[in-house]
Amino acid sequence: MLYWLLYPLHEQFAPLNVFRYITFRSAYALATALLIALVLGPPVIARLRQLKIGQKVRDDGPQSHLTKAGTPTMGGVLIVIAIAVSTLLWGNLESRYVLIALAATLWMGLVGFIDDYLRVVKHYKKGLLGRYKLAGQILLGIGVFFAVYLHPTPGLEPGETNIPFLKDTVVHLGWLYLPFVVLVVTGASNAVNLADGLDGLASGLTAFAAVALGGMCYITGHARFTEYLQIPFIPETGELTVFCAAIIGATLGFLWWNCHPADVFMGDTGSLSLGAALGTVAVLIRREFLLAIVCAVFVLEALSVMAQVLSFKLWGTRVLRMAPLHHHFELSGWKESRVVVRFWIAAALAALVSLSTLKLQ
Repeated sequence: MLYWLLYPLHEQFAPLNVFRYITFRSAYALATALLIALVLGPPVIARLRQLKIGQKVRDDGPQSHLTKAGTPTMGGVLIVIAIAVSTLLWGNLESRYVLIALAATLWMGLVGFIDDYLRVVKHYKKGLLGRYKLAGQILLGIGVFFAVYLHPTPGLEPGETNIPFLKDTVVHLGWLYLPFVVLVVTGASNAVNLADGLDGLASGLTAFAAVALGGMCYITGHARFTEYLQIPFIPETGELTVFCAAIIGATLGFLWWNCHPADVFMGDTGSLSLGAALGTVAVLIRREFLLAIVCAVFVLEALSVMAQVLSFKLWGTRVLRMAPLHHHFELSGWKESRVVVRFWIAAALAALVSLSTLKLQ
């Protein structure tokens, strides 16, 4: 919005020329989202307490978590608002990529909000039934697929995606790209949701992932960088850097209130929307396979649940003390804050490795 309003005036007032630079707008998108989350935090948390929208803690979970019962949840509205407002202010809204990513975030934020509302306010034990959440994720994946497939990028065939570490190597999936995109978006959304079990864990992990994806977006949308690195150039994807910066700012601002001991939890409103945002950005820049490295900790969290369920159903035994993986380490004697910080370190390493693959190709 500010790009539309102010940049056209740069000929009359030269300093406004800074609005043409993605780096400038990304920095302020991050700062804006951060400030929104910080400023809105106290009134939102107070309102959630007033409405008695408190977290319900599983009886079969770690006993140390029983003290968290009643902590306000649905704080993900802070994250979604911060991302949306910041992106609308600093992004170039003529870029369809920005609009697609923002729409994906808002859509899954709505699905997550309905789930939180039914579970916490209406006291439905399971909230929004799993099949309805899955339907929302699948619909989103289909929407993202058609947005990419029906408006192909010049030089890239529809249904084409890049392979990490291999130069000039792509996979042509054709119409198989539809289930592939649905899998990526749905998997990312659910993976972040599963990781949202400790104070500050999901928000911190998302911030590191957004840093990596933001760097990839900037490079992918920059003709000189892509030529130097010999990777596909996708015009306008550089604008997604602003969106990723807004995610970083929103999650860091939320982390101020969500760090241990948490004043508020993000709930499905935050976790489902953040996962959808990461998955959608990866699809838009054709780095779906690389997302597994960017979000390595999220992937491990999801795989730990799958392994636990599969092992129990097949052999009646558990491979972990408790799933997801962060609970396994808690029950192994690690304090919650130690698990969180060590998982953050792993996420930072994953982000660095993923960025390095652009040069290794």
